[in-house]
Amino acid sequence: MTNYPDPADLLAHRPPFLFCDEIIDLEPGVSCKSVWHLSGDESFFAGHFPGRPTLPGVLMVEALAQTAGLAALSDGDFTGKLPLFGGIDKARFRRQVVPGETLTLEAHLGRMSRMAGRASGVASVNDEVACEADMMFVIAQTSDL
Repeated sequence: MTNYPDPADLLAHRPPFLFCDEIIDLEPGVSCKSVWHLSGDESFFAGHFPGRPTLPGVLMVEALAQTAGLAALSDGDFTGKLPLFGGIDKARFRRQVVPGETLTLEAHLGRMSRMAGRASGVASVNDEVACEADMMFVIAQTSDL
C-alpha cells in the first residue's frame, strides 16, 4: 500500500473548507484521486435543504478543484504556489449527494505552464457520476497574497 501525503500538507485550505479527506491515488503533476466523507454534520446541510439535505453542486466543483490542486502541488515545480480558480467550463451535475455518502474525486491535469493550468474532474459516489467539470486556474506565488 502506498502512503500518500495528507491533503493539508499540500493545500492551503483548512477546515471547514478543506474537502479532500485523503488521497487514494496520485501521479504528481498528472492526476489525483481523493475522497470526501460526508458525515452529515457539515453546516451547509442544515440549510441546503431543510428536510432534504443535499451537497451543493458548487462545493462538488470546489472539491474537484482541490483534487486538481493536489495533483499540481505534488509536482515539485509548483511547491509553495497557490492555484486559484480561473474558470469553470462544462460543469454538469448528474445526481444528488447526501449525508453519509463518500464522494470520490478524480482530477486529471491538462496543459500546464508556470502561470496557469487546466484540469478536468469527475466526482462520483459508488462509481455513479455526480458531477463533472473542466477547470482553469492561475498559479499565484504565496508571497503575492
